[in-house]
Amino acid sequence: MGHILAIDQGTTSSRAILFDETFGIVAKAQEEFTQHYPASGWVEHDVSDLWSTTAGTCREVIERASVPVSDIAAIGITNQRETVVVWEKATGRPIHKAIVWQDRRTFEMTDRLKAEGHEPMVTERTGLLLDPYFSATKLAWILDNVDGARQKAEAGELLFGTVDCYLIWKLTGGASHVTDATNACRTMLYDIRKGRWSTTICDLLGIPESMLPEVRDSATEFGVTRSDLFGREIPILGVAGDQQAATVGQACFKPGMLKSTYGTGCFALLNTGEEPVFSQNRLLTTIAYQFDGKPTYALEGSIFIAGAVVQWLRDGLKIIRDAKETQPMAERSDTSQDVILVPAFTGLGAPYWNAECRGAIFGLTRNSGPEEFARAALESVGYQTRDLLEAMQADWSKGEAQTLRVDGGMSASDWAMQFLSDIIGAPVDRPEVLETTALGAAWLAGMKAGVYPDQDGFAEGWALDKRFEPRMDEDTRQAKYDGWRRAIRATLATVES
Repeated sequence: MGHILAIDQGTTSSRAILFDETFGIVAKAQEEFTQHYPASGWVEHDVSDLWSTTAGTCREVIERASVPVSDIAAIGITNQRETVVVWEKATGRPIHKAIVWQDRRTFEMTDRLKAEGHEPMVTERTGLLLDPYFSATKLAWILDNVDGARQKAEAGELLFGTVDCYLIWKLTGGASHVTDATNACRTMLYDIRKGRWSTTICDLLGIPESMLPEVRDSATEFGVTRSDLFGREIPILGVAGDQQAATVGQACFKPGMLKSTYGTGCFALLNTGEEPVFSQNRLLTTIAYQFDGKPTYALEGSIFIAGAVVQWLRDGLKIIRDAKETQPMAERSDTSQDVILVPAFTGLGAPYWNAECRGAIFGLTRNSGPEEFARAALESVGYQTRDLLEAMQADWSKGEAQTLRVDGGMSASDWAMQFLSDIIGAPVDRPEVLETTALGAAWLAGMKAGVYPDQDGFAEGWALDKRFEPRMDEDTRQAKYDGWRRAIRATLATVES
């Protein structure tokens, strides 16, 4: 039994990857699903799509691999975080579409809570800011806006979960209503120091605690799959939210180690060790992973739009057919034009946290065209990453962070990673295995199953694909970043009262 099945349920697709005992990828499958935008700033998923694509890709991988199902030792799950699912305990029927982490419909609720002075209490308990990004106000919205939901919840008839929790419930046939600490800490309902749901915040938002799942370590027993799904019962032994799973997959186990993942959004995590560091620069304090009941904490900066800006070039502007086209287009662009794109399509994340502002483009000339748009899109990710790293360095009192380890789809672009190194003025390391999110989930489950080595052994196996060193001179670097900061101030000014 030397194989581990990793489920990677993301924002735009579900994937399954089968790893062997040496972390080699035996087979993988991926299936995209529909994004629903019922109103401006609203983003939803059909819950049935999340389940069908997850189960379908798992079955497909098992078929492709031609590996006996008896040889799969365990399942690890990683997932889009903060997305909210509410379902009936008796039937499993969702009472509303899943409200996605990107959704901003509750900004009026969070603004009211801020005005009432609740944010310091929320931050002190959860490490988070009062923002629509997190699960709590999305859950409250469902209870307030779905007919009969609040009454059913108070009667103990409804269950809440982030996507990992819902998938575990489905995989185990309703036997397990559980989550792990890395997902619980993103709900804005979990006290990250006491390690339990916050009654104070639940009461504030009118959320019955009976809806909430049991919180467990990141590598432990979460239940076993129904035997009819994959041919036998398979234990689920590892769970982590996608960014924490990537932190694990990058072997960032020591305080000061730093990774940034470029998927739909961009998320940078800095390991701060056994004690939480509370940011003075509007970063988030989160749990990186939890073993044996002991959390390891991290500072996190969240960018809502990274790879999604390239999707916008493809699906919105229709100036590319494939993300790979952006690199040669950026290389052909007119460097004398300083076009700056602020991709605030669903507001700005860290360190600005403005839910109301929207995207803007600066510096257009008559000669600006697709190449300049492609370059500006890729550069926007580098600029936003520098925003996060500067805030982290201001908060991290034990010296500057180490070399930035990168992963995710956009990290495959040499042009984007070179610009990232240039604009932050530091080395950027890309690993051989870019599937770090799934790898992290697989290691959690495989380590618990006895298939994979411990933290030290896993860290020793981390392998570098390419290091990007800064080439840009300091004057150019600072001039370009100053231009970005001016563009940010102008974008924020459009919603200032």
